[in-house]
Formats: sequence, C-alpha cells, structure tokens
Amino acid sequence: MKKIILLTLSMLVIMNLQAQTNIDKSLTKDDALFATYAADMERTSYRWDQAYHFQFYKENKAISFISEKGGNLELAFIKGSEMRINLSEMYSEPVISSSYNDQVKYSFYPFVGIKVESTFLVYSSSIALQEVKIINESLSSEQIEILPYFMMDKNLKELKISRSGSFEFAINKERDGWMKEQSIPFAEHLFNIFKVDDNSAEPFAYDGKEDLLENYTTKDGKKLDNKRLIAFRLKLELEPNQEKTYKIIRGIIPEDMSAGLRGKISKLDHIDLDRFLTKRTQDFGRIPKLNFKNKDYQNLYASAFNLIRQCMMPPEGEASYNYYVFSREPKWGWGYGGQVFHESLVMLSYAYMDPVSAMNSQRVFMERQWPSGYINYRTGPYLNEQIEYNSQFTSSAPWFNYQNYQVYKISKDKVFLKEAYTSGVAFYNYYVANRDANNNGLCEWGAHAVLESVRDSRVAVWDRVDWPSNFESPDLNAMLVMEAKSLARMATDLGLDQEAGEWEKKAKNRTELINKYLWDEKTGFYYNADKKDLDFNYNSLEDLKIMEIIGFIPLWAGVADDQQAKRLIQNLTNPERFWRRFGVPTLSAEDEYYNPIGYWNGPIWVQWQYLIFRGLIDYGYEDLALELAEKVLDNVIYHLKKDHVFWEFYSADEYQAGWNKTYIWTGIVASFLIDMHEIEEARTKN
Repeated sequence: MKKIILLTLSMLVIMNLQAQTNIDKSLTKDDALFATYAADMERTSYRWDQAYHFQFYKENKAISFISEKGGNLELAFIKGSEMRINLSEMYSEPVISSSYNDQVKYSFYPFVGIKVESTFLVYSSSIALQEVKIINESLSSEQIEILPYFMMDKNLKELKISRSGSFEFAINKERDGWMKEQSIPFAEHLFNIFKVDDNSAEPFAYDGKEDLLENYTTKDGKKLDNKRLIAFRLKLELEPNQEKTYKIIRGIIPEDMSAGLRGKISKLDHIDLDRFLTKRTQDFGRIPKLNFKNKDYQNLYASAFNLIRQCMMPPEGEASYNYYVFSREPKWGWGYGGQVFHESLVMLSYAYMDPVSAMNSQRVFMERQWPSGYINYRTGPYLNEQIEYNSQFTSSAPWFNYQNYQVYKISKDKVFLKEAYTSGVAFYNYYVANRDANNNGLCEWGAHAVLESVRDSRVAVWDRVDWPSNFESPDLNAMLVMEAKSLARMATDLGLDQEAGEWEKKAKNRTELINKYLWDEKTGFYYNADKKDLDFNYNSLEDLKIMEIIGFIPLWAGVADDQQAKRLIQNLTNPERFWRRFGVPTLSAEDEYYNPIGYWNGPIWVQWQYLIFRGLIDYGYEDLALELAEKVLDNVIYHLKKDHVFWEFYSADEYQAGWNKTYIWTGIVASFLIDMHEIEEARTKN
C-alpha cells in the first residue's frame, strides 16, 4: 500500500515532496518545472477566470507573468540612468524556492548587492498579487527605482487614475468559434484595476515597451489616451541590510461587478501570503512519498500534480461537484467545455492527492447520466455535449468503470463504489445495446464515431479506408472487456458475488470474440475488421491491416494470451515500427502516413503510453515497461525545462511537442512515476 505523508512547514519547496537531503533545493530555468499558475478551486470563477504563466527563462524577455489574452505583469529596475528589464540584463537569474498550482516564490538580483525576493499568488480568478521585497545586501547606501507595469498588445480602454491612485481600465476578450457555437457563459467586457500599496508611487502610461524604454528618464508618461502599458515608479533609498516590501495587485472582473472588485482589493494590502503556502503544503502532503535519485523525476512528479490540481474547478452551473477543464492558461473554448472520459484517465493520478475531489469529478458524469444509461460526449457546468449523428448520441470512449474502480482502490470509499457501480452498470448496458449494429457480440464506434473513438483526426484507417462505425474495433472492444472486468471487481467488493460472475463471463465472451476475429496470426497484431463479414478486407485486400496503437490496447485489457502477447511485444519492440525514441507512436513508423508530430498518425499521447505500460507490467515485461516509461518521460521533461509547460502530445522521434499546452491529461505522468517506484521498491526487497 502506498504511504501517504504529511508535509510540515519546513518542507516548502517542490523537491521536499521527495524528502531527499542530498540535493540542491533551488530551481532555475534549467530545471523541469511547470510554471503556470491559476487560482485554487475555492476561489475560482468560470466566466472570467484569469491565470498566468511565469516567464523566467527567455533571455530577451522580462521576468514576468504573462497570459495570452489577459495582459502581462512585469517588473523593471532603474539604478542611476540604467534600466534593466530583460532576463539577460539581470545580475543573476531567478531561483525558485517554492512552486505550487497557484503560487511561486523566487529571488534574483537585478544589480550587484540588490536582492529581490518575490511571491506571486493567483489569489482568485479575479485577483493576482505580487509581493516584492527589495533588500540592500551591499555595504553602501543604494538608490534604486522599481517599476511594476502592466502591458497588453492592444490599447487599454477607458483608462484612468482613480482617487486612490490606482489605474482603472477596461479590456475585451473575444469568444473563439467553439465558445460562440456552444453559448457557454464567458465574460467579454472586463473591468480592471492595477495598483501598488504605496501612496508615493507615481503612475505613468506609455504607448508600449519601446516607449517605456525611450522615455523612462522623463516625465512624459501621464497622458492616458491610446496607451498599452501602465506603470508605477517607486523610488527607494536603502541603507545596508535595509529592505522594503511592496504589494502589486491586478484585478479583473466583468464590468457590471466593478464595485465589488474595488472592495475586495482594498482589503488585500496587508494580507499574509504565507498562509496560502501553508495550505498548498498540506494539499501536497497527501501524495505518496517517493525518493528519487533522478532530480528531474522529482520535479516532474510535483509538477504533474500542480498541473492536475490547477485544472480543477469548483461546483457551479449544472455541476454539483468539482470538475476540471483541460487548461486554465491559455484559455480556449474546446478545452473549457468540461470533462471527457479520456481526459478523466488523469483521475488515476489525482486521486492520490485528493481522493474526494477525484471521486466528485467522476460524479459529474453520474449526475448528468440519462435514465437510459447514456453519458454525454462532454459534460461541464454549462455543457451537455451530445452531438447527435445518424440518430444516435455521441458518448465517450468507455473508460468509465475502469476509472471509477481505480479511484476507489485509492479512496476505499464504499459509498462512492456503490454509486459508481449503479451508474456503471447502466452505462455499460446502454453502450453495448447501442453500439452493436449487427448483434454479433462485438461493438463498433457509434454516433459521431470519429469523436467517440478519441482518435479524432489524422487516423490512417479513418482517412484511407472508411468511417469507424463500419468496423469492429479492437480498442473499443478491449475497453469494454476492461469495463466488464472493473464491474466484476466492484461487484466482488460490494459482496455481489453472483453479479461479479456474470460480469466476468461477459468479459470472457468478448475476449474470445476479439481473439477470434480481430487478431491476425500472420502478423501477430490486432486490427479493425469489416463488421459485415469480420475480415480485414474492406475496399481492397487486407486494407484494414494497418498497424496502429490500438493493436496494443488488448495488452492493457488482458485480452491477449501469453503467445499473442509475445507476438505483440515483437511488434512493439521493433524500432522500425513502434519502439521509437520517445515511446510508442499512434501509427507504425513504417507506414507512409506516419508523422511523428502529426496527430493520431504518429505522435506520443501520454495516457495511451500509460495503458501500454500497465499492460507490459501485467504480462510480466517489467523491464520493457520501465524502458517505455523512461522514453516517454524524457521528452516531457525536456519541454518542462525548455518552455515549462505540459503539452497535449509529443513527437515520437524528436524533442518536439504540440498542439495545445498546459494540458491536463499529461498529468498522468505522476502514475508512471508511482508505478515505476513500486517496481523498483519490490526489486530492492527481493
């Protein structure tokens, strides 16, 4: 059983989660660190949520907190006639001492002997606070200026300076195409406040950064029309060992709620940011304690939980329970709709941190389930995406019962297990009743089958042969085997032995059909089969015998016998096909359609890698499983060091990634690390 630890306040940095004493406890731009920050669940609002990415690693950029659509918070420093903004200009670069899903603590030196210690907290979806402490560590008196500024790539509207000395202005955020189609609530017209907690601060406005650089020594910065950059100038004279602390606050809220924002911000000048650090320390104290020799794995482990936790949202709208979005920054429509079963595989990791929250995320599906058992393709607080197609409603790839049982194994919550079993039985029965058009015992993807199949673009068999509903699918049917097995295990744990036996029989019957019709002995692989005559010929001879990643899903589901597993492993470990530099591509590299950074025709999708990894372990191929994990984690770590985000997918062959960043489902790397650690511990004991 995993050991759950409780971190103490002395364990404030990310790497303390692993509690090793022989490593440097400071992180730099060269470390594998996820560096995007968003408000924690209890202070998050769907309509106007604003998150930030910490830019501390590009030489020609300022040390700043940036967003794609909401503006950037940056700092500049002046000593004498010299201004320093960009990272390359600083005397020393940032060193991070603590980083969680909503906050980061770091320090650097803009000039020799002048230290800056800063804490950045996304207090809520409306408010970001930055506490900046300037310390004179030199032996002489120093005069410097600090310029906190806010910048956008377009003019700030209705810009004015309030009686209290803060900037007030408006910005517009436009809905993307998906948001317009779905009509989800989204605040487009937003009121903003930018302020510092020092009444002596002088406000200035500039056309942009070039204007600031050219005119910072003059007083020509107070005209407010057509400005894109607003700043405060704070003058300091510090004696040796003297320090001065400022709070910088940015607020953003729908225009009709502006009075409320002013009131909230007025109370935050003296807020103690350390208490938020204490709360996050407690949250992270629940994850399993793993002692890594590899520093990159330590940082990856903590970063993965930061990512998942950050994407969790509180109950609102139709969601009576917490739910998740795919990404908080950048914020894009498709990723903001709500939950899907294939993204929910990440709950297998998140349950270690917050089992109640992971269970509640699954309950979002249950509470929206139809009496028939149907569950939406995507389910969010303001979305029930059903996508009717060919008189059917689109669902998601059936991983529902598998997820629920895995979460239960961590939570041990029998109330949840009973709820999940009742819901899961209804979902399974609905699915098999509506996805077996010819009643032959095997299922095909239904409704908008391309979306339902998860593999929704650049799929060799969909693009070259035909629509997925025309085929009996090895991945879908393997998933249904695992669904039945999971229901059997739930029934056993609930004392329903007769029902458990019935579910085992369903799993066995489907397994036999998969092996009879979807297995090809000649090539040692599983393929789609023509649902009409259950062979691999559709438009031409053997045109369905395309080697795709779906052929390995039967390993995860325990469908293959030992000889079949051996044949699959031969294909898996062939470097010309699937055993690529960074994992198992979604299409054999021998195929002419292969593209290692395409979409479903070559890249590495981390959740699917995890399923293959688990299959290898279950069949006794632990060394291969560990090698696969190391391949996959290599590219993920590279990008955490390069751009400090998690990506939707990764190249199979090069250090590349795409298409969407800060993507929740890659957080399942935490489960890789937990399982790898278990294997290594077991080997050490033996």
